[in-house]
Amino acid sequence: MSKLHLPSIVLAALVASGPAVVGSAAFAGGTLAIGKADANASPIVPVNVADKLGLFKKHGLDVKIADFTGGSKLSQAMVAGSIDIGVGAGTEMAFVSKGAPIIAVCDDAPAIPFIGIAVPWDSPIHTVEELKGKKIGISSAGSLTDWLARELGDHEGWGPDGVTRVAIGNGAAAILAAFRTNAIDADIAVTSNIFNWEEKKQGRLLIPVSKYVGNIAAGTIYATQHLIATDPDALRGFLVAWLETIDYMGKHKAETVQIESEVTGYSESVMAKEYDLTKKMFSNDCKFDAASLANLKRAFVDQKLVETPPDMSKLYTEAFLPK
Repeated sequence: MSKLHLPSIVLAALVASGPAVVGSAAFAGGTLAIGKADANASPIVPVNVADKLGLFKKHGLDVKIADFTGGSKLSQAMVAGSIDIGVGAGTEMAFVSKGAPIIAVCDDAPAIPFIGIAVPWDSPIHTVEELKGKKIGISSAGSLTDWLARELGDHEGWGPDGVTRVAIGNGAAAILAAFRTNAIDADIAVTSNIFNWEEKKQGRLLIPVSKYVGNIAAGTIYATQHLIATDPDALRGFLVAWLETIDYMGKHKAETVQIESEVTGYSESVMAKEYDLTKKMFSNDCKFDAASLANLKRAFVDQKLVETPPDMSKLYTEAFLPK
């Protein structure tokens, strides 16, 4: 998943624009516009799997899928009314707490194994302990990856500054360039990218961040308040199709890997590794777990995304999940 950044200025802009556009959502009994915060992240690709399997059509939905480069851009599109349902990460719940007219409706992947710490292929680093004092690439200050780097230091007893965080963006080319020039010793990246680097002997996975970070609603689905008000059955149909997709994926590895390879452009061997790493992370009921909510609340405060700790119960609803 893209390394999501939620600067306060963007949050303010989202909230300021909300009332003017809340009535202009894309869905009006026609095409349901679905946005993805990242083109290739594991908790998001099931959207494409569902579409290719015809599960949206099975439930009477005509969908249009759009890819975005991060959760903030996805949330902006939802507030602007061009997207009805967004598939991203729990970090976008910070937008909800700021008053954006969207709400979380499904915790589709509580854990976060699909983001990992990568090192160059020929790096002498082979254990987490060897990262102490090293330079770790993150997308930007205040991003999810920034918080994950801080959490690593806390978990290992080094303190939040036990590693040097270097903001280099989230593009694969930029990360590999930073590896080659020794600008960073490691990077926090999506594991599908890392497995692709392994195949090319450019980088390798040290550990998934789920080794030291608990649940954080890493995959989260959002709906606009406009969709909920005008066609809640469309949202219900989407969530039923989503859960049917997750059930299918768990039982059909070969077919899922083939579809995901077509979607991401990565080889089937790369996506088979990704499948094995992430297949157990998906929720089979979409319900929000207490650990995810507690960790998100703490992350919002740690990263200064909110002025005061939010009431997390107001940032999501389970009212549209299948009974």
